Amino acid sequence: MTKFIFVTGGVVSSLGKGLTSASVGMLLEQRGLRVKMQKLDPYINVDPGTMSPYQHGEVYVLDDGSETDLDLGHYERFTNSPLTRDSNYTTGQIYLSVIEKERKGEFLGKTVQVIPHITNEIKRVIQKLASDDTDVVITEIGGTVGDIESQPFLEAIRQFSLDVGKENCLYMHLTLVPYLKAAGELKTKPTQHSVGQLREIGIQPDILVCRTEKTISREDREKIGLFCNVPIDAVIEEKDKDFSIYEVPLSLVHNQLDELIIRKLRLEAESLDLDRWHDLMHRLRNPEHEIAIAVVGKYAEHRDAYKSIYEAIDHAGIHHRAQIRIASIQSEQVESEGPERTLAGYDGILVPGGFGERGIEGKVEAIRFARERNIPYFGICLGMQCAAIEYARNVVGLTSAHSSEFDRNSEHHVICLLDEQQNVTDMGGTMRLGAQPAVLDKESNAFRCYGDTEIQERHRHRYEFNNQYRQQFAAHGMMFGGLSPDGGLVEIIEIPEHAWFVAVQFHPEFKSKPTCAHPLFAGFVGAAIQRRQLKSERVQEELDHAKQIDS
Repeated sequence: MTKFIFVTGGVVSSLGKGLTSASVGMLLEQRGLRVKMQKLDPYINVDPGTMSPYQHGEVYVLDDGSETDLDLGHYERFTNSPLTRDSNYTTGQIYLSVIEKERKGEFLGKTVQVIPHITNEIKRVIQKLASDDTDVVITEIGGTVGDIESQPFLEAIRQFSLDVGKENCLYMHLTLVPYLKAAGELKTKPTQHSVGQLREIGIQPDILVCRTEKTISREDREKIGLFCNVPIDAVIEEKDKDFSIYEVPLSLVHNQLDELIIRKLRLEAESLDLDRWHDLMHRLRNPEHEIAIAVVGKYAEHRDAYKSIYEAIDHAGIHHRAQIRIASIQSEQVESEGPERTLAGYDGILVPGGFGERGIEGKVEAIRFARERNIPYFGICLGMQCAAIEYARNVVGLTSAHSSEFDRNSEHHVICLLDEQQNVTDMGGTMRLGAQPAVLDKESNAFRCYGDTEIQERHRHRYEFNNQYRQQFAAHGMMFGGLSPDGGLVEIIEIPEHAWFVAVQFHPEFKSKPTCAHPLFAGFVGAAIQRRQLKSERVQEELDHAKQIDS
């Protein structure tokens, strides 16, 4: 029978439930178990697709077109769990489903209530992931214990153990053990209160994972276990990781969390094999190169807005044994201060996606700076559209070129609304979404990176390159490195004469893993390393020449 692990959080938000859940999933997979991952979010939005990056961070897109929580990015980067729209549900989706059933008369005249109708629906979506080919389902409950929004989800997972048997369920609670500098000690009281709230609901945690910046003494662990009714070996320390998030699974193994889960759920598992993960950490700790990459975005001050971008750059660094210093630069800063001041000294420039007119001219200027100075450039989604605008203005000679998204009165809309989007009125879930095929030109950098002419990548956009301008761009040296299979949509643009200038309409960052860097990110970082090496060689030659003159 499929076993279920429920991960809850207490004391404060942003403790890393998603990262911990993903790490547990990875460890169980490395023990030979088949795992599925799920996130239940308490907000009322149907999905995060219409939410501002400042509110929610990036929107993570799956192959099936689902717009999901950014924690699903952790799940895919750490595990091989197959993620679908069943992997992420919100309060909005749950209530919408129940209301639709009520409108169809499926409740036979009964009064529809939170208990049992909403909780039954929550249990149903959890149970959907159970199957003959699944050993463990890990379900993360968003929010914090005590939040009014989370109560139906907590009640549902309390009931769930009654339905499937307590021996088939495990409750893991992630909590905070803060260090008070003035007192010079860790404080366990917040954890006691958090677990107390869970127990009032009727949930007794089986395992406590304690986030802390200081090592938790055995005495404090005994105290936590005593007051929270948890055995001391089930009080797991998860100390802050200053070096890399990819240390988290190794830390959990050190604290024998995988052994504890297997024992409590009576799972038949293989011995743990973490050779690839140890190799990953060795590469991180022993870099052979050092480079600097500038990410020029609209939400640069909010790191979670580009979470997968930063992770994919790090993965490429691991691939090349390179330490990468990533600088997040506001595109509006480029507008006000100029690219010469804000972007000088970087080995590569990346412009990511985004929506709205703010900061667009800064992105365009950053791209011009990269193109004219032969700095490796990588554009993603809006970064591709801005690259087309810049090229049109400064190479093709269409000085008023723009996107119809930002300037309806422009004489040259080199970026325009997709035909399929012309009559769309609803904002949520209506973009071009999910995995789409593309065919690559064998002469392109993209082909050299992928090593294949046919690819599948995830999309999230409404606007595309305007085919009316294809001939003009090609005549001025632009290569269309990737097209949709019917040739109707431009998916990749490149400048062949440039050191490395590739811009894509899709989001390759969503398919990158620490153990397998995405080919395009690997190509981009490789080009940046090569540029740094050539620059260092030129500097050395100049020094040697100066010494010869002096002698």
